[in-house]
Amino acid sequence: MCNRKPLAEPLPLSPRSNGPVLTRSVWSSNLDFEFKLIRSLIDSFPLISMDTEFPGVIVRPDSGDPSFRHRGACLYAVLKANVDRLHLIQIGLTLSDHKGNLPTLGTPKSYIWEFNFKDFDVARDDHAADSVELLRRQGIDFEKNGEFGIDSVRFAELMMSSGLVCDDSVSWVTFHSAYDFGYLVKLLTQRTLPDDLEEFLRLVKVFFGDKVFDVKHLMRFCSNLHGGLDRVCQSLKVERLIGKSHQAGSDSLLTLHAFQNIRELYFGKADGFVKYAGVLYGTEARKLFFKDVLIHQVRI
Repeated sequence: MCNRKPLAEPLPLSPRSNGPVLTRSVWSSNLDFEFKLIRSLIDSFPLISMDTEFPGVIVRPDSGDPSFRHRGACLYAVLKANVDRLHLIQIGLTLSDHKGNLPTLGTPKSYIWEFNFKDFDVARDDHAADSVELLRRQGIDFEKNGEFGIDSVRFAELMMSSGLVCDDSVSWVTFHSAYDFGYLVKLLTQRTLPDDLEEFLRLVKVFFGDKVFDVKHLMRFCSNLHGGLDRVCQSLKVERLIGKSHQAGSDSLLTLHAFQNIRELYFGKADGFVKYAGVLYGTEARKLFFKDVLIHQVRI
C-alpha cells in the first residue's frame, strides 16, 4: 500500500493545460481529417487516455452459480456476453506528452477528441434502458449519431494505421477498463470477443502493448482512494475542465488528470511504477511473466 507522499510544499494539483480545453467532436464527415491530425501528433504526445460509452450491461453474473465462485473466467464470460451483443456509442481520447501537456495545434487552446458512432440504434438494438436514459441526459444525441455518426469498420481501418495501436512507444491510461478494451478489441478485429480470457488479454497486448495503466487498479495501492472516477477526483481535488460525466471525451481527460495526480502523490518518480501496468481491473486479471511465458492469474 502506498501512502500519500509528504511534501515540503503543496504540490500544484491543478491539471496542466495550455489555455482552455476544447473537445474535437468527430463524425463520419471529419473522421479521415481527424485521424490524419492524430497521426501527425502521436510521436510528440504518446500518452493516450481513453474512455468509452456503451448502452449499459444487460447480462449479469449469477452469484448463486457455483462456477461463479470457482472460475474467474466466469467474469470474462459475462463481459463477452455483453460486448458481443451491444454496440459502442462513443470513444474519447486525450493525447498527452509525459509532462501532461495536451496538443494545442498552434493555438492558445488545448484539444481532446470524442468519436461518435452510428452502430447503435436505440429503437432496434439491445440496451439497458436506465443507461441509455442517463447518456441522453448527459447530452448524447442518439438520433444525430445514427444520421451522422462513424461507421466502426472505417474507424478500425484508420485506427490501425494511426500510430495509436501496435506501437511500443505509446502508453494507455484508463479507468476500470475491461469493457473499454473489450469494445476496442471487438472493433479492431470486427468479430466477437474470443471465448478464452487469455486470448482476449493477448489481443489487448498485441494492439495496446505492455504500458496500459488502469487507474482503478492503481487505487488498490493508494490509501484512502475509493469509488468511481468522479469520487476519486473529488478526493484528489481534480476538477473536470470540460463537459460532463459519461461523455467519453470529458471522461478521458479527467482520467488522465487522475492518473497524473496519483502518480505524483503516491508513487513519485519511482522507476518501478511500470510494474503496475498491464492489469485490467474489470477482469481482475493479474499478469505474470515467467521465462518469457505470459501467465494469467485470475482472482475473484
